[in-house]
Amino acid sequence: MRFHREQYLDHLLSRGSSREIFVELFGPLQGLEAEWRAQGASAAELSLDAFDFDSVERVGLGRTGPRGDRPERLEVETEEYTIRVDNLGRRMKLIKSSASIPLPLDFPVRDMDDWRAVRHWLTDAPERTDETELEMARIRRAQGALSIVNMPGGFDLPRQLMGDEEACLAFYDAPELIHDILNTAADTVCAVIHRAVKVCPVDYLAVHEDFAGKSGPLVGPDLIAAFIRPYYLRIWNAAREAGAQVFSLDSDGNVNPVIDALMAAGVNQIYPMEPAAGMDIVALRRKYGRSLILKGGLDKHVLRQSQAAIRAELEYKLQPALRGGGVVFGLDHRIPNGTPLEQYRFYVRTARELLGLPPAEPRHGAWARMAF
Repeated sequence: MRFHREQYLDHLLSRGSSREIFVELFGPLQGLEAEWRAQGASAAELSLDAFDFDSVERVGLGRTGPRGDRPERLEVETEEYTIRVDNLGRRMKLIKSSASIPLPLDFPVRDMDDWRAVRHWLTDAPERTDETELEMARIRRAQGALSIVNMPGGFDLPRQLMGDEEACLAFYDAPELIHDILNTAADTVCAVIHRAVKVCPVDYLAVHEDFAGKSGPLVGPDLIAAFIRPYYLRIWNAAREAGAQVFSLDSDGNVNPVIDALMAAGVNQIYPMEPAAGMDIVALRRKYGRSLILKGGLDKHVLRQSQAAIRAELEYKLQPALRGGGVVFGLDHRIPNGTPLEQYRFYVRTARELLGLPPAEPRHGAWARMAF
């Protein structure tokens, strides 16, 4: 089902839900399509259209990330990988057989001098918003699309410029550098919001962080309070004044230790709630009630186990205490390689039955990525 923005927001904020929402957040991992094709998958199954997942149309407002000006080029290509130089000057390596996202091998910022040389990548410019695009966004929103501002992450932005290790150290060794990076980004995001709202209201603020692993986050509550909270709140306050109702954070891994700090910084939705890292949406609903919107949370690894294990996972996670709004049910990340097609069919069929949804009706273009 394609939800209208008002239906979707009412469900997220528990203001009255027409029915439960069941999505596929990210889609299959690289290589799974070939496995399923060998198992007899139809074209509609390969596109995920056969499974009739729920979605909401969305439209972005403006451009807030780094606008690099380094020349892009292909540096190396072998049968196994490519190395490309991106517009931030980073050498990005992509493993062809197993990856869809390239990993940086180097970074443009090591110290304040490096940052000053590229600070213009984050400063505001008129071309970050386009009047024609904003007008089209306004029209699509009136027709039911969700309007979204994507902001750079308080940890992810320094990490993209410096790398994980250097960014972590900089929070302690070069706090003025981190503050200047985030203040510059906040200036730009707020300027984009102020121009956008003159044409189209904002529904949704989204931030990508990915700052946690199984053992916990790379930044703790104290660092979030000192650096990230002021950054988030400044932008969230501007977004709320422009109409935003949801502030959504994307991070894999175990974010339990910093949920309180994130919520104090304005975040009211977190996904994808990775069970293998200790994220349990049942326990989180018990702790936070409906003040924290939950998205994802179904263990992707159980798909490679028995049908009894799949049913047990679904009966636990889809229990009545989590229904009625405030939860968007879906796998906690991409569908893993080695997932048998029949197990995935069983997962979708069983989840729909437990949630009281009608049987799936294959529709062309039915699946839409719901990670935001």
